[in-house]
Amino acid sequence: MRAFLFPGQGSQKVGMGGELGAASAAARDVFAEVDEALSQNLSKLMREGPEDELTLTENAQPAIMANAIATLRALETDFGMALLRTADCVAGHSLGEYTALCAAGAFGLADTARLLKLRGAAMQAAVPRGEGAMAVLLGADLAQAQALAEAASQGQICEVANDNDPTQVVISGHIAAIERAVALTKEHGIKRGMILNVSAPFHSSLMAPAAERMAEALAETPTQAFTLPLYANVTAAAVSDPDEAAALLIQQVTGRVRWRESVLAMRADGVERFVELGGKVVGPMVGRTDREAEVASLVTMAELEAFAKENG
Repeated sequence: MRAFLFPGQGSQKVGMGGELGAASAAARDVFAEVDEALSQNLSKLMREGPEDELTLTENAQPAIMANAIATLRALETDFGMALLRTADCVAGHSLGEYTALCAAGAFGLADTARLLKLRGAAMQAAVPRGEGAMAVLLGADLAQAQALAEAASQGQICEVANDNDPTQVVISGHIAAIERAVALTKEHGIKRGMILNVSAPFHSSLMAPAAERMAEALAETPTQAFTLPLYANVTAAAVSDPDEAAALLIQQVTGRVRWRESVLAMRADGVERFVELGGKVVGPMVGRTDREAEVASLVTMAELEAFAKENG
């Protein structure tokens, strides 16, 4: 069995999609449709920058989605590797869950772009700049991270945001609490803690205003029955009902991304091969979670061609 995976925020970079768009008409069509949906030349921003503008959450989220869907469309159209025949399930890390649902047919591309533009803006606006922060804990497992977050909270919000793999957990909350947590890492047997360069404390209860805005937006966005099961971030379990998937997207704004558990659940359900499309971030997390899993991360046309030759 094979899972197709879609990356989350942090995988954006200037130049993304440029080579793909130059080589594939199918990829260009994706970028054009997203540009039109957003009334914004996002594809030019992706190719040329500036980096600080691309990194803005409301730009980065639809850009990462567009790049991943363009990669998928190139694989399908240029190399004959249709998703339905090639994959058995899908999953995405944080915003990548929207990409996964778009790939599987739950959302149209234009709707997905608009949802992610709104999601990025809502998450940015939920907490005044400078009041929230996130930190990555290296050499930490979930239990260590939870104990550290509890010790550092001192009446403020300090929560596990992303359980990425057995060696990497991300915490999120009030900036003072996150700074206390980083200072306490060694006392909790954690190798290192680093404040992340992000604009808001994502996947924490401080994001509640953004969850409310996404609930309104998702209620107004049509969903379709989708073709492949999605392993959802907040449950680490397969879901196939579009209404349930939408409800989980709302919970995901404030909830933990249970990526490590999702990988283990897919493995337990028989998935042996994992293919990341449009990035090289979540694939390595899979490899660190289960070293026996087969992992590929596809970004370039050459990588797509090689994958198609090996798996056609």
